[in-house]
Amino acid sequence: MAEAMIDFQNVTKHYQGVQAAVDNLSMSIDKGAITVFVGPSGCGKTTSLRMINRMVEPTSGTITVDGADVTSVPAATLRRSMGYVMQSSGLMPHRSVLDNIATVPRLNGVSKADARKRARELLDVVGLASSLGKRFPSQLSGGQQQRVGVARALAADPPVLLMDEPFSAVDPVVREELQGELLRLQRDLAKTIVFVTHDIDEATILGDKVAVFGVGGKLAQYAAPEEILRAPANDFVASFVGKDRGFRHLGFTPSDGVTVHHVTTVTPAELRDGSGSGEWRLVVDDGLCPLGWAAPGGDPGLIPGGSLFRKGDSLRRALDAALSSPAGLGVTIDADGRVAGVITATEVLAVIESDRRARQGAL
Repeated sequence: MAEAMIDFQNVTKHYQGVQAAVDNLSMSIDKGAITVFVGPSGCGKTTSLRMINRMVEPTSGTITVDGADVTSVPAATLRRSMGYVMQSSGLMPHRSVLDNIATVPRLNGVSKADARKRARELLDVVGLASSLGKRFPSQLSGGQQQRVGVARALAADPPVLLMDEPFSAVDPVVREELQGELLRLQRDLAKTIVFVTHDIDEATILGDKVAVFGVGGKLAQYAAPEEILRAPANDFVASFVGKDRGFRHLGFTPSDGVTVHHVTTVTPAELRDGSGSGEWRLVVDDGLCPLGWAAPGGDPGLIPGGSLFRKGDSLRRALDAALSSPAGLGVTIDADGRVAGVITATEVLAVIESDRRARQGAL
C-alpha cells in the first residue's frame, strides 16, 4: 500500500452567501505520485489545491502534509516549502529567466551565486537552452514560459508540487509536449504532484490516481484512471468522462495479442529507380527507420505514414496506428525506431473485441 503524503480529513470550505465550494472532502494523496483533480468549472478542485498551501483557508476539517497539520506552519513558510505552478506561469516580467527561477532559493536564504547555479541546472532539467537564462519572460513563447514556471517550482527541491491548470493556456501541440515533459521529470524526480485540470484526457494521461469532483465540491470518484474509465462510480462521472470512455480505456490495455506481420520496404532511391508495384510499400531510410508509404502503381511520391506503434504499446496506440495509415497497415517499430513490421486494423479490432468479452465475462 502506498504511503500517504497529503491527507484531507472532513475538509469543507464555505464562502459567505454561497453553497460549499468544497464539501466534507476526505482523501489521501500518495507520496511520489501524480494525483489529478478534475471536474467542471466551480466544482472545488482549485480551492482544494489551494488549501494545501493555505492560499485558501478551510472552514473546517484538517489537512496534513507528511503527517504535520498545515496550520502548524506559518503560511509563508509552508508555501516556500512547496512548488507552485499556475496557468499563466506567473513569472515576474522585470526579472530574467534565471532570476525568476532563483526566487524561492533566494527567499530561503541561498546566496545569489548558488541560486543562479541551481537555476542554470534546472534550465537543462526542463528542456530549455542555457542561452534563454538571460532573457525576460516577454521574450519567450508560452510553452517556454511554462517550462520556466516548472523550473522555478522545482528550484528549492520541494517534496510537493502543486500545479493549477498549468498547460491550459498553450496550444494543443505544445500542451502535449509539456505533458510528456512532466511525465519524464516525474520518472526522474518522483515528487508528490497535485495537478488540477478540467480536461479528462489530460487527467487520464498524467494521473497515477484521478479525483473527479462534482458540482457543489463533492468528491464523486477517486481511483486509478483505468478504473474511472472502466467503471464510473455514478451517472455524473460517466457523463463527465464521456461516451468514448471505452476507447480511452484502450490506453490502459496491453496489445500483446496483436500480430505483427512482415512488410515490403523500399528506400527512396529504389523508389525512384524501380518500377511500380501492385501493393503498398513502406519507404525507409538506410537505417530502416520509416519515412512514409509508396502507393500501388508507378507514382514515386512519398505519402505520410500516420502514427507509429511500438511493441508493448497499448491497444489504443495500435488502433490509432492502423487507422491513421494510408495503407491500412500500422507501422510497428522497435526501441531504436527501426521497422519491425505492420499490424492490421481488422486484427486490432478483433483483439479489442476479445478483451471486451473477457472483461464482461469477469463481471
